[in-house]
Amino acid sequence: MKVIIPLAGKGTRLRPHTHVTPKPMLRVGGKPVMDYILEDLEKLGTVEQIVYITGHLKEKVEEHVHQISDIPSVFLEQRVQDGTAGAVALAREYVDQPVLIVFVDTIFDADLSVVKDSKADGIIWVKEVEDYQRFGVVVSDETGAMTRIVEKPSEPISRRANIGLYYIRNWKLLFEGIDHVLTQPLNKGEYYLTDAFQYMIEHGARIEVIDVEGWYDAGKLDTLLDTNRVMLEKGRARRPESVAGVTFVDPVYIEDEVKLSNSLIGPNVSLLAGTVVENSTLRDTLVGADSHIVNSTLSRSLVGDSTTVENVSGEMTIGDHAEVHGSA
Repeated sequence: MKVIIPLAGKGTRLRPHTHVTPKPMLRVGGKPVMDYILEDLEKLGTVEQIVYITGHLKEKVEEHVHQISDIPSVFLEQRVQDGTAGAVALAREYVDQPVLIVFVDTIFDADLSVVKDSKADGIIWVKEVEDYQRFGVVVSDETGAMTRIVEKPSEPISRRANIGLYYIRNWKLLFEGIDHVLTQPLNKGEYYLTDAFQYMIEHGARIEVIDVEGWYDAGKLDTLLDTNRVMLEKGRARRPESVAGVTFVDPVYIEDEVKLSNSLIGPNVSLLAGTVVENSTLRDTLVGADSHIVNSTLSRSLVGDSTTVENVSGEMTIGDHAEVHGSA
C-alpha cells in the first residue's frame, strides 16, 4: 500500500507559530502532531512508500521525516495552492496500488488494519459531531456506503464529519475522478478531493463509511490546547515525582532538563526541554524549548521556543525568540 500525506498549507490559523514551524510539527503531549500518524503507519507494516505533498517550510518537513521514519519517502512540492485534489494529483506517478490518504492536522483513534481485508473501492472515516455546520458531512445509505459529501450543510442531513482520512483501493478510478475535477470550475476557490470521491460513487464505486472513536483537531489554537489535554489523558503525561516548592496538577508533560521553582503547574501543561519556570502558575498551556517564564500566570496559552515571558497574567500566544514583559 502507498500513502499520500498532503501538508503544503501555511497554517494561518496558528500564526505566529507556523511562520517558523510547519503546522503538522507543532507539538501536543510533547510530540509533533504528524508523529502520531506516522507511528500508526509504522504499525500497519504494509506501507511501501509515503508521498509527502509539501509546500510551506518544506525543508523542515523533509528533515524531520528523515529523522523519525524508516518508511521510504518521496517529497513533492505543491507550488500552486489549488486545493486537495490538486495536491493528491501530484502523487499520480507514484501510485500503482491501493492508497491511504491522510491529512495530518488532526489526530484520530482509528483501526487502520481494516484496510487489509476491505473489498470496497474505498473507505472514508468520519466522526459524529454536534456542530455539523462547520464541516463537510458524509451521507450514507442503509448498507453503510457513502452517497455524498455536503460541505457545511445548513440542515442536519448528517452529523458525520469528514476527518481527512481515506483508503482508496480503486486507485485508478480515484485519479480518473481527480482528472475530471481538475477540468471543472473551481469549487469555492479550489479543487476538492471529495468531489473526486463523488465522481467515483457516480461511476459505480462503493466507498464504505467508518466511524472513528476519537478525532482531535490541532489546526487552531483552542483545539490544539484541547488535543494536548486529550493526549496527556491518554498516556502522554510525564513529570518528576516531586520538585521542592512546586505543585503539580495532573496531567502534565514535563521533559527532562526543565527547571521549576516556586510554581503551580497544571493541569494540561506541556513544557519542553531547557525551559525555566519561576514563581508562576501555568494551566492549559504549551511552552516550547529553552523558554523562560517568570512571575507570570498563564492559561490557554501557547508560547514558542527561546521566548521570555515576565510579569504577565492572562491568555497569550507568542512565537519563537520573543520577549514579553509586563509591569512588576
